[in-house]
Amino acid sequence: MASGLTLKELSKQEDRFTHGHRMCAGCGAPIVVKMVLLATEGPVIAANATGCLEVSSCISEYTAWKIPWIHTAFENAAATLSGVETMYRSLKKRGRIDKDVKFIAFGGDGGTYDIGFQSLSGAMERGHDMIYVCYDNGAYMNTGIQRSSATPLGADTTTCPAGDVVPGKLRSRKNLTKIMAAHNIPYAAQASPSHWMDLIKKVQKAHSYQGPKFLNIISPCNRGWRSKTNDAITLSRLAVNTCYWPLYEIDNGVTKITSTPKEKLPIADFMKPQGRFKHVFAPGNEWLLEKIQQEVDAEWEKLQKEAKCG
Repeated sequence: MASGLTLKELSKQEDRFTHGHRMCAGCGAPIVVKMVLLATEGPVIAANATGCLEVSSCISEYTAWKIPWIHTAFENAAATLSGVETMYRSLKKRGRIDKDVKFIAFGGDGGTYDIGFQSLSGAMERGHDMIYVCYDNGAYMNTGIQRSSATPLGADTTTCPAGDVVPGKLRSRKNLTKIMAAHNIPYAAQASPSHWMDLIKKVQKAHSYQGPKFLNIISPCNRGWRSKTNDAITLSRLAVNTCYWPLYEIDNGVTKITSTPKEKLPIADFMKPQGRFKHVFAPGNEWLLEKIQQEVDAEWEKLQKEAKCG
């Protein structure tokens, strides 16, 4: 294990994100949040951008959060938490606080890749001691499954619908993990709830560094992906094993692949269980499936070279 809690200690940790929330059955986001908080020792304060997680986990006086939690606007979770972290450092310097407090911001890809990107980039550049966690479900799921810049090539959404002329989204997804690493932050990584030990270790490693850290965690959405309600972990694992979502970290500028599939599966294995890609397998769209596979292969080869050079 990385520095921090051992596996035995983890098993005894209290859930700080409880059952009883209104997230959809089988949603990946609450799994991600539980794992992140499970790997976090000591006092922690969270900020949460508007989105599925926020609207469903704290309704009126009812909340699933057992930690200090701040609901922010769609665009400013990182800015809000950076202000709280600055206030904490000031109070601690003056001797008014003696506890070591950790700070975590949570946001979906809409509030991270797009609407919240400006405040996130600013917080990373200013060097605030915090972890930003993106639960990436690949679209604006809370507001109607509109495409985001995290939406993968070929996906069918309400704003890039698959039809006779346009077969879904025609643009590739933004590589936000590498964009965050380009801010010269101490730690950036991709994780998956299917590989829970890898995820736990990355959270613990992120907490071990001073300064801004970024974790991008895949978070299946059965409503938007049009998949089964019990396959979040299966799809997360397929995302890793097809190399659509490779598990790696950029630790002080050094890239390392943290889990290599024993057998790299074709991207079709990840796409077929999802209704948002149904059209890709229709006659006449073979070119699109081939293009998606080529893109995944190219990105995986590029990452391997970067890790080898590191």
